[in-house]
Amino acid sequence: MIGDSLAALYPWTLAFHVMSVLAWMAGLFYLPRLYVYHAEKAAERPEIDPVFQEMERKLLRAIMNPAMIATWAFGLMLVFTPGIVDWSEGWPWVKAAMVLLMTWFHHAASLWRKDFAAGRNRRSGRFYRLANEAPTLLMVVIVIMVIVRPF
Repeated sequence: MIGDSLAALYPWTLAFHVMSVLAWMAGLFYLPRLYVYHAEKAAERPEIDPVFQEMERKLLRAIMNPAMIATWAFGLMLVFTPGIVDWSEGWPWVKAAMVLLMTWFHHAASLWRKDFAAGRNRRSGRFYRLANEAPTLLMVVIVIMVIVRPF
């Protein structure tokens, strides 16, 4: 019965999953970029530190956290929809691992925000520039796994 309901809701679930992923990814791309500017500019101009902190906090709490939760919720609904995921293939396992890494990155970025808020940031703008590449690489692998399904 639950499987039938999930199957009937599949187009809606997929649509909301895609929208959630887009919102989450936007935040994952932007937050480390804010950290770059925060790390590089706030040392020169301490008066802008509270502005960066507010922007980072609002992005994380108002957009990224809800989007991540929605991504997971709709993603799990898709996983449990009959006929959508064949776990005997390799691609869903790779995708699942990349989503777990994306979630870990999200939480790492949250901890970095707490360091800024407490005045404990010791990372450079270069670190955040490099970190900013991680969500892109993870997204590339995830999209290839879902669309191409290479194995």
